Amino acid sequence: MKKTKTSIFAAATALTVLLSGCSGVNSGSNNEDPNSGTTNSASGKQDEITLYTIQSTNPNFEAWLNEAQEKSGVKINWVAAPTDSDTRQQKISTILSSGDSSVDILEINDEMATSFKNAGWLDPLQDSVLTSDIVEQFPQGYMEDMLTSDKGDIIGVPSYSGYLGLWVDQKKLDAAGMKSIETEEDFVNFMKASTKDGQYGYGGSWEKTYVFNEIATFVNLFGGDYFDWTNEGSRKAIKFMYDMANTWKVTPVDQIADKYEQMNQKFIDGKYAMVFMWGTGNDYKEANRYGMDQIHMINMPRFAKRSIFTDSWSYVLNSSSKNKEAAIKFLKYAAGEEGELSGWKNFGRYPARADVASHEAVSGDVKVIYTEIQATNEIHGRPMLPQTMEFISEMGTLFQNYIQDQMTLDEFCTKAQEAVEKYK
Repeated sequence: MKKTKTSIFAAATALTVLLSGCSGVNSGSNNEDPNSGTTNSASGKQDEITLYTIQSTNPNFEAWLNEAQEKSGVKINWVAAPTDSDTRQQKISTILSSGDSSVDILEINDEMATSFKNAGWLDPLQDSVLTSDIVEQFPQGYMEDMLTSDKGDIIGVPSYSGYLGLWVDQKKLDAAGMKSIETEEDFVNFMKASTKDGQYGYGGSWEKTYVFNEIATFVNLFGGDYFDWTNEGSRKAIKFMYDMANTWKVTPVDQIADKYEQMNQKFIDGKYAMVFMWGTGNDYKEANRYGMDQIHMINMPRFAKRSIFTDSWSYVLNSSSKNKEAAIKFLKYAAGEEGELSGWKNFGRYPARADVASHEAVSGDVKVIYTEIQATNEIHGRPMLPQTMEFISEMGTLFQNYIQDQMTLDEFCTKAQEAVEKYK
């Protein structure tokens, strides 16, 4: 599939954005002797990189940074990425497209990976970092979907696995007289049994820029293809979501205004019996609603198959970097056991590598369910196109129109396919 980069390049021409995005480089070794550390044999200088990071506000960032420097043998200066997603993507686009060499390693999300992986701005890593024995430990579907270019180059090191999992309220499952949700029939029965007294069996985040995640999840469960709306599985998935809201009335139509924040709070408050949600349950823990007798993640049910999405932020190597030898040392550390375990210890990032996730240092309820998911599900990255947000927004608008009976199933599928062709 050929990629269109017009929307990226438009952002990449603003020099003022570049300057503001890379100001204020922070030294990662304020308390260290600047003459200590590894030296580059060619230049005689200390190995040193600049990292563009989203983690600088995390209270454990300094601990992670010190460990990364010690284990990799590389001094790490850092630049804090903007917290606003649009601003962040614009600035990273500008850095990469302009050939700016002041940043060596960047953390990018799935949306950016989709937009950048075929642009020639990132160095391939399969020969230097992600050798076959390492790659085989990462989720194969995710690596192919998100981090592999049209040429077959692997451009990123995933820093974690974070499933869009199915979370249930155990009290409602008990009240329905059910022990588990294993099949499509179980899923429907639980929704119907739990819908009463102003409460619903299922809660969605159906705002137009968020619902993409749930549409794609159901498409995968039904064995469909998000890029092919003539596929019977894709049609079944979207009809299933329509039936939830309009035929069975087990989820409210008015959640088309809800993002994750609103949906999640309603779930915590007991309005919903189950939801699809990212992460390892921190919001539920903070609300004292987490536990095997309260809200917890379960395995994905089997419809046509079991399938789940993972997301990640990945470390990538700027093709314009002048410190590639040092950058590769850092990436090898990040892709290795020590790097992945440090991400778990300091940031709560579940290791993306299956062999590292099995380490005794990784423990808790999340390990049990994540291990089961890894063993029984197809694991994919979300289906995205280069003009990511435009595509997501248009599909969300079409979905909302269909759910509100403003178009038929056939009309939705026709227009959805037109959107795929438009943005690919």
